[in-house]
Amino acid sequence: MARAWEADPSALFVKRLGKSAAELGNSKDDDECPDIWQLSNGDVAVIGRDLTAHYRSRLPSEVNLGPDERLVVIPGNMLSAAKVDIPDA
Repeated sequence: MARAWEADPSALFVKRLGKSAAELGNSKDDDECPDIWQLSNGDVAVIGRDLTAHYRSRLPSEVNLGPDERLVVIPGNMLSAAKVDIPDA
């Protein structure tokens, strides 16, 4: 069965949403993650720590991870800083 949404690997990085990890004090320099980026097709790329293995057995019943999906964690202040760049639905 076809998925309702599929990630497009040809989409390009367009702009950072919010501030860099260095600006927020979440990394020592610009070479470290986490990050949030808008892609050319409107999708969003999130770079964070892969904690899939730690959370898989503890997911709420309404949360599912596909075999090709990963659960990543980013600092809360990073998402808060991105709020100004995320349009209302």
